Amino acid sequence: MGLVRQAAALLFIIAIPVALITTTVRIVANEPRLYTYAIDHYDAPQRSGIARDDLLRGGRELRAYFNNDEEEIFVRVEQDGRPIPLFNSRETAHLRDVKTLFQTSFRVQEGAVIFILVYVVGVFIWAREGGLRALATQVLLGGLLGMALIAGVGVFAVTGFDQSFEQFHLIAFDNDLWRLDPSRDHLLQMFPEAFWRDVSLWVGAATFVELASLVVGSGLYLLFSKRPEVAYSLPKGAQPQVP
Repeated sequence: MGLVRQAAALLFIIAIPVALITTTVRIVANEPRLYTYAIDHYDAPQRSGIARDDLLRGGRELRAYFNNDEEEIFVRVEQDGRPIPLFNSRETAHLRDVKTLFQTSFRVQEGAVIFILVYVVGVFIWAREGGLRALATQVLLGGLLGMALIAGVGVFAVTGFDQSFEQFHLIAFDNDLWRLDPSRDHLLQMFPEAFWRDVSLWVGAATFVELASLVVGSGLYLLFSKRPEVAYSLPKGAQPQVP
């Protein structure tokens, strides 16, 4: 059982940064203001020749698509006075891969959060196999692990985002559908590479702050909490022995 408890504790430490990173990604992926920022900040209407309202509607359809069970997305907009699909067949196929990636991330997030809750309740509340100091120590280690991971990836990404962005796609996708043309593909006109650099920085910074808060909180608790002291007393009537 000792080995099982150690393995569970290790998984708990790993689950902390996994849960925070995937939760932040999920929040960002479903944040309407992020889609508005991409369209307005990078002037998608001018780049695509499509009205801003149509592009914003396309963003809403994308958010719904990433969370529903539909196989494909189809959004009709107007360009130069004629109706056209917002995303062509190549973009639609790539979005299907993106949806799979997002939903995998969502399931990982749910699994990590559930494991954390079950572990805390099962080990520290129900079984009472550990005290708050043990829990704080594990949270501290999980926070430090996540901060180190984000710092390492962040340095690598900042020093060469283009190469990091391409490498991510090579790892995440088993095809080249993500190689789109910004001169004609609306998906890149709505969400150019510079936008993904912004998102990566926001996700990394937000998660780093979240992890740092856990580290500071658990560290302060360990610093100011006292270990239980064992009180020793002599039997009634006994005299201390002097060597």
